[in-house]
Amino acid sequence: MDTQRKKKLTFFTIGLIFLLSGIEYAVILPTIWRYLQTLHAAPYFLGLALSAFSLSGLLSGPLFGHLSDRTRTTKKIILFANVFEIVGNFMYFMGYSKWLLLSSRLVAGIGTGAGSSIFGFLTRSTAPDDRATVFAAVMACRQAGLLIGPAFNIFLRLCDFQIGPFVVNKYTAPGLFMCLLWILLQLAVVFMYWDLPPLERRKAKESSTSESREVENEKGLVEDEEEGDDEGKPLMVSQELAGSYGSVVTPNPTRNHTYAASDTMPNDILPASSPVPPESHESSSPFKNFSITREFMREEVVVLLSAQFITLFNQTALETMVTPLTQKYFSYGELENSVMYCLCGVEVIAGFLFVRWLSQRVAERVVLAIGLTICNISCVWCLIFVANPLGGFQWQLTEFIIGVFLQVLGLPFVAVAQVSLFSKVTEERTQGFSQGIRRSVGGLATILGPLWAGGLTENMYIMMGVMMALLALLTMMLAFSYDRLVEPAAEEQEESPDNCG
Repeated sequence: MDTQRKKKLTFFTIGLIFLLSGIEYAVILPTIWRYLQTLHAAPYFLGLALSAFSLSGLLSGPLFGHLSDRTRTTKKIILFANVFEIVGNFMYFMGYSKWLLLSSRLVAGIGTGAGSSIFGFLTRSTAPDDRATVFAAVMACRQAGLLIGPAFNIFLRLCDFQIGPFVVNKYTAPGLFMCLLWILLQLAVVFMYWDLPPLERRKAKESSTSESREVENEKGLVEDEEEGDDEGKPLMVSQELAGSYGSVVTPNPTRNHTYAASDTMPNDILPASSPVPPESHESSSPFKNFSITREFMREEVVVLLSAQFITLFNQTALETMVTPLTQKYFSYGELENSVMYCLCGVEVIAGFLFVRWLSQRVAERVVLAIGLTICNISCVWCLIFVANPLGGFQWQLTEFIIGVFLQVLGLPFVAVAQVSLFSKVTEERTQGFSQGIRRSVGGLATILGPLWAGGLTENMYIMMGVMMALLALLTMMLAFSYDRLVEPAAEEQEESPDNCG
């Protein structure tokens, strides 16, 4: 099978993984509260069950990412992580007690840690210019799962039978259904997923080949023209920068020495092993000379991690308060809320498709600025009109719809831009671990957001005022660090012509 076909099938399987993660969320969330009530659980158990899923994913993400960076394989990690999803969902199906239900979400959450390995794999196997497009497609798959997930509940709520000692009803059926889906996904990963070679390695080889040709051409110019010697050096420096494209690396003194020696050595005795060091460097441990503080305490990385936390914190807080608000002001039930979430899902998918198109035409930092602007407008609108709706029923409904529409509209812009930029400003060799840290920051936000909103449903101005303050802080951070939100190699390439002159 050719490499291109393997790549398409692998990306298709990754899409299935994120599709199932969205379906799981949409299938289990609507019924878990009633399920806990049948097991005589206290109200706080709902928050514990939802937070347990995020907590275990928060802890397992960096671990799986670190493992994938060291082994440079993701297939085995995905297969291993999916076992936790299968076991966790089967425990949810058993449902003997509230503690087993809580444990089931804790176990299933471990499986979500494979996402960091997948994002690391996508970073290594896609060109920087195509990365935002690929990430947008993957995130749209999860949103598609969130959209079609409620449709499965239509027939799952009709289940009422027994399998041996296990009761299958509308509360336990989602666990069994997801268990079967994850088992099918295991087969898809086995037969349709390949650990593709990193794109950077292939580029390095091509770059090394072109480097040696450039050296030979420059030597030819030296023999013909004595002045060509001064012009050749900046070109070789530029090639050195191009060799580190997509990653932050320190200059290799061995390579510099080789190039310096090439000026005084004839072509026929030029060392043939000069292009080899990049490959040997890549084969060594990816965490050699790696520093967490040096990697994550940089200005641009802090801004992007802050964007991840604040947007997810605000999103989950608003999701938590939406249902009580619709019940209080519009007397919405399960059907009306399901329709609302369905329409939001359609809007989000359309947003990801638009961002996928837009990211091919403008820089990611522009997309991030657009999304953050929309989020600010949305938060101001909600603070004015949603915290205390004005007018009659129709005006209140219109104000609420506009607020939700604006909030959902900004999410795809921020989500795609920050994950794509994060993959470019962090070390490519340790992308799995870095993406794990990024997802852990997001996991922390999804834990704290509902807890913050859940305790302040009667104090909307305080809740939304803090959210607005966080967005204002993020906006200022983006404004001050805007010039740094570019790929380091691209920044160097822009400066190299000036240095050459």
